[in-house]
Amino acid sequence: MEYLITTVVCFFAGMGAGLGTGFAGMSAAAVITPVLVTFLGIEPYTAVGIALASDVLASAVSAYTYGKNKNLDIKNGLVMMCAVLAFTVVGSFVSSLLPATTMGNFSVFMTLLLGIKFIVKPVMTTKEDMASGSMKSKIIKSIICGSIVGFICGFVGAGGGMMMLLLLTSIMGYELKTAVGTSVFIMTFTALTGSISHFAMGSLPEVLPLVLCVVFTLIWARIAAKFANKASPIVLNRATGVILVILGAVVLGFSFFG
Repeated sequence: MEYLITTVVCFFAGMGAGLGTGFAGMSAAAVITPVLVTFLGIEPYTAVGIALASDVLASAVSAYTYGKNKNLDIKNGLVMMCAVLAFTVVGSFVSSLLPATTMGNFSVFMTLLLGIKFIVKPVMTTKEDMASGSMKSKIIKSIICGSIVGFICGFVGAGGGMMMLLLLTSIMGYELKTAVGTSVFIMTFTALTGSISHFAMGSLPEVLPLVLCVVFTLIWARIAAKFANKASPIVLNRATGVILVILGAVVLGFSFFG
């Protein structure tokens, strides 16, 4: 019975995380962590490690799918990724110097607000619009946006995927598919770095929930990414918005009533 409960919980955690990753480049930690803590009683630190490990393959397969459909900006993505990794360390250092803050629900509220934004005001930028502007300007914006995302990740501990998507569409002027593709590309490496350091500094989790979450997140991320790349911009905006609102509301419910 215990194995059945673990499988069911991990299935729904992986489904929510995979859909969020494939559609919006959302970090699996925003969904998997509260679900595992609430329903399986797993320690929060361990749950975050499982979520980060689940993020690696899910983000990688999503990035591959978006790249295959020419919806991935690797050049600017690499620049932004370097800034993200560097300023995650800075954010963590600053956070360690300050008293504990109540910013744990940051990523949840970001998910809800971003979901509503995509429904009410869809991102209708085209690739032709993206092509305008100098490479120097894009690189500078990539460094600035990556620094902001990295600092928030390090300081708050969550919200990187959602903040990255917001900055890519609003500041960088990316069309939605390329924004998500570039976001999951970056998240692949940040999640890999995070999961390795997480398990290195703590204990290894139980094998069953780890494997189940990784597999289910990977499967649903692949399904979501394939659908997203075939959908029209308006359909993708609405679908992404609805999924983010639902996931945000569910995770918020876990936070308050779990």
